[in-house]
Amino acid sequence: MWTIYHNPRCSKSRQTLQLLQDNGVEPEVILYLQNPPSAGDLKQILQKLGMPARDLLRTGEEPYKQLNLKDEELSEAQLIEAMVENPILIQRPIVVKGDKATIGRPPENALELL
Repeated sequence: MWTIYHNPRCSKSRQTLQLLQDNGVEPEVILYLQNPPSAGDLKQILQKLGMPARDLLRTGEEPYKQLNLKDEELSEAQLIEAMVENPILIQRPIVVKGDKATIGRPPENALELL
């Protein structure tokens, strides 16, 4: 089962989805800005990515600055909650296959899961 956390306005996200489709993969497409993952889902995604929550944050987004998410004292749970409440903060696209995941930046990263 393939899943892509997708933002159709993002060129990298569109390219990653197209790359998957060109390789015969029709993933479940989750428009995460409209349907944000839960805290539990994000924890599972982070585990599959093998990274801490801080590495999944988009630091150039306005909520990052407004919420002072650069504060190193913030816990994993606090960072995850910030992403649940402000999904624009989540790096994109995220491609998940089984117990593995990758961020499609560059889109070719998704090929590692084939």
